Amino acid sequence: MTESGDRHTAQSNERRTDREARPKRGIWIAIVGLIVVACVVAAGILPRMKAKADLRGETNDLAVPTVSVMQPKKGANAEEVVIPGNIQAFVDAPIYARTNGYLKKWYMDIGTHVKAGQLLAEIDTPEVDQQLQGARSDLATADANEKLAETTSARYQDLKSTDSVSKQDVDNAQGDFAAKKATKESAAANLKRLEETQAFQKIYAPFDGVITARNTDVGDLINSGNGGAAQELFHIAQISKMRVFVNVPEQYSQAAKPGLTADLTLAEFPNRRFTGKLTRTSNSIDPGTRTLLVEVDVDNPTGELFPGAYAQMHLKLPSGSPMFILPVSALIFQASGLQVATVDENNKAVIKPVTLGRDYGSEVEVVTGISGDEKVITNPPDSVVDGEQLRIAVPKQPAQPDSAGRPR
Repeated sequence: MTESGDRHTAQSNERRTDREARPKRGIWIAIVGLIVVACVVAAGILPRMKAKADLRGETNDLAVPTVSVMQPKKGANAEEVVIPGNIQAFVDAPIYARTNGYLKKWYMDIGTHVKAGQLLAEIDTPEVDQQLQGARSDLATADANEKLAETTSARYQDLKSTDSVSKQDVDNAQGDFAAKKATKESAAANLKRLEETQAFQKIYAPFDGVITARNTDVGDLINSGNGGAAQELFHIAQISKMRVFVNVPEQYSQAAKPGLTADLTLAEFPNRRFTGKLTRTSNSIDPGTRTLLVEVDVDNPTGELFPGAYAQMHLKLPSGSPMFILPVSALIFQASGLQVATVDENNKAVIKPVTLGRDYGSEVEVVTGISGDEKVITNPPDSVVDGEQLRIAVPKQPAQPDSAGRPR
């Protein structure tokens, strides 16, 4: 009886323990299940959240433009401005006749170097010769009449003292003598004029030079301009020294002063320069071209330079203010004018207006707007604005070769 009761009691205790342990196991199973579900959910959400955050960061990074920058190159203190110019003879003159007639003979043709006073041509002037002969006869007649009037006047003066003639007769004699004297002077002046006109039969070179044109030939009718247009017989140019006229842009006008050195280059003389000097300027800006006309004199002792030739003049002008060189790609063309974009110490864009000088093709000269210490964006985006955050691109380092000399 006792053993049966103990067994019954033990079984009762076991059943009670099972009933008490069953809810605890359920709780633990639920907890474990929740943990498993949480892990599964976390395993699916966390990567998505990370990907989303990465995408957001990448998008923000891509939204910041990456730009390349450079330091402006400083231009030379002495600038060389290349300007087209026209070569002219230092002295250039057309030769006309001063008398009418027919060309008797010419002595100099084109390309002939002549000296001042050298005979160029002769003109046959028969009319002038006849007029000269008549003028000599007129002068001889006037001289005879003057002598007769002088003798008559002297006689009347002597007769006046004896009251043989009236005072009126004496005055008439003196007046006739004065008139005959004036007539002689007029005849002498006319003779001298015709002699000088006859001297124009011979045409001489007015200065040392070269004949660049001959516009007449033997037998041509020469007209000095009386009753028609004058005819140019020769053209002579002094080419021992040449004048080159160039139009300097207004921005360099203050630097273009007499005494500056200039070099002349021509297509027919490659790799060669002719040195000259700026001698004078017009001291006036042409309102049509906004340029200053200057003259450069170039020695031409061998006559290699020809009048009328086209040349490039290299003027060495001192810079009044520092100038900088930038690539054309750095320029921003806006309605307000030319600008460049720079980057400040906080990697933010700073837009600056600039004024350009010369255009070198792939590069330009900046006259004003930058100081040279800026970091200039070499190829700014069209959308760049003042104050925009930027990222500066790190220049790639060249690949280092390995031991075999091949790039890594």
